Amino acid sequence: MRWTLKPKPETKKVEALQKALQVDASVATLLIQRGIETYEDAKLFFRPSLDHLHNPFLMKDMDKAVERIENAIANNENILVYGDYDVDGTTSVALMASYIKTRTAHIATYIPDRYDEGYGISYMGIDFANDNDFTLIIALDCGIKALDKVTYAKEKGVDFIICDHHRPGDQIPDAVAVLDPKREDCNYPYKELCGCGVGFKLVQALAEKEGKTIDDLVSYLDLVATAIGADIVPITGENRVLAYFGLQVINQNPRVGIAALISQIKKKELTITDVVFIIAPRINAAGRMKHGNYAVTLLTETNPELAQQYAAEIETFNTDRRDADKRITEEALEQIEEQKEQKRFTTVVYNETWHKGVIGIVASRLTETYYRPTLVFTKSGDKLAASARSVSGFDVYNALEACSEYIEQFGGHKYAAGLTLEEKNYEAFKQAFEDEVNKTIDPKLLFPEIKVDMKIALSQVDAKLMRIIRQFGPFGPGNMTPVFMTENLIDTGYGKCVGEDETHLRLTVQQNKSVNGRSQSESFVCIGFGMGNKLDIISDKKPFKAVYSIDENEWQGNVSLQLKLRDIKA
Repeated sequence: MRWTLKPKPETKKVEALQKALQVDASVATLLIQRGIETYEDAKLFFRPSLDHLHNPFLMKDMDKAVERIENAIANNENILVYGDYDVDGTTSVALMASYIKTRTAHIATYIPDRYDEGYGISYMGIDFANDNDFTLIIALDCGIKALDKVTYAKEKGVDFIICDHHRPGDQIPDAVAVLDPKREDCNYPYKELCGCGVGFKLVQALAEKEGKTIDDLVSYLDLVATAIGADIVPITGENRVLAYFGLQVINQNPRVGIAALISQIKKKELTITDVVFIIAPRINAAGRMKHGNYAVTLLTETNPELAQQYAAEIETFNTDRRDADKRITEEALEQIEEQKEQKRFTTVVYNETWHKGVIGIVASRLTETYYRPTLVFTKSGDKLAASARSVSGFDVYNALEACSEYIEQFGGHKYAAGLTLEEKNYEAFKQAFEDEVNKTIDPKLLFPEIKVDMKIALSQVDAKLMRIIRQFGPFGPGNMTPVFMTENLIDTGYGKCVGEDETHLRLTVQQNKSVNGRSQSESFVCIGFGMGNKLDIISDKKPFKAVYSIDENEWQGNVSLQLKLRDIKA
């Protein structure tokens, strides 16, 4: 792994912020690294407020979207809320449907089948709308590239409102309104909303027209926070405010469906990390293993007993998903090992029997293992479908765009995308993708990087620092958990491998050096997940350096600080 120490901010800036906030230099440094340089910046950061959210009408086409929905409600038109089958899509549909149900009974939801229809807006979905007298479709987390489908719907007398956050192509669909902050002609101040976030802005605008305020919409924020965590969007600006208050709803008064999911996992207080690794996979499992409708049904249910039944079903889907994920990952790793003699800049694997619902997870695991832009293909009808994942710093979407002559359809983000192609083009595409990545990637990006906020002495780690760091949350891209580096550490002699298969490292460290003339006697328990193979680095009291985040460990009611290791080096 590459350790990259972030540049030190200017001393004058650190001193000024230190003085303004009455905090240690280390805290002032962490804040400046996050773009927080004044007392006012810090106030906004540490005291998020719903008043900090932008006016939804700053988004291009918002006025048109609101007017069309208001007319549909007034005229008792049938409205179909349509969304993708992943967490962002299903939470978006649950959010929009829950709100519109408070205004009209003429509302239904539609999630495309991952296997029969694939990603995004489908002709089948439009035909369903037409056959059942829906005259308006509100599409969430998809649609920005659905030019032909929106035209097809228009010919059948079905209007579209699109709420998306993916990058548009050269043309915008001919819909009544296209809400997407990434549109070049959209001046909305915050560009990084997820699909559910864009949906929430539309709900905010509709509620405003109704004379309601943002305080009337807080109960919807559990869905928005879940989508923000699951979609790995930056937790900065507006997303941070939405995630901050959404987590409060999740922990204090979640909707019945989310409460049922939480009761399955029996955890007291959930962080954004818990949302990403515990709640989101369960919601996702419905669309991966069965159908996204199960997730929407759970998230819109108001009867606690029914919600418990749906949550138990989804728990079963999640168990099946884990089993499929484990098996396919093992098969994919075997395939890569067989090809290992070829030096490649990409990882591309294919097996026609692999479950389409888990290839995205498998792609993520392979990227973690081999640290290459990765594609996992499977058969989908008479086509091949793939999930793409990338390494930090490399735009896989651009790489796919460069190979678009071989691709039938693709969409996504810088780090995650999906595509379909004809089987006859697979080998040509695989080579073109390898050539494109080889040509454009900086070779150092093929080694995982740990960005280190600062170097500190072990004596600086204390409960006060932890208290302040906790207030930096919620953490995520753009506001990651602070990572520190400390040198001259020694294990006190109790370091060992732990865990069922002894893959983790547990040790107690001290700093083997006097700093500022003071002997360092502080000791901390460290846990290094997946670092059991590094035991020899710390054995026999050999000095080493570590990068870590500060964590809390609760054991039998006692809470103590511990260091969560990211990496160690001799």
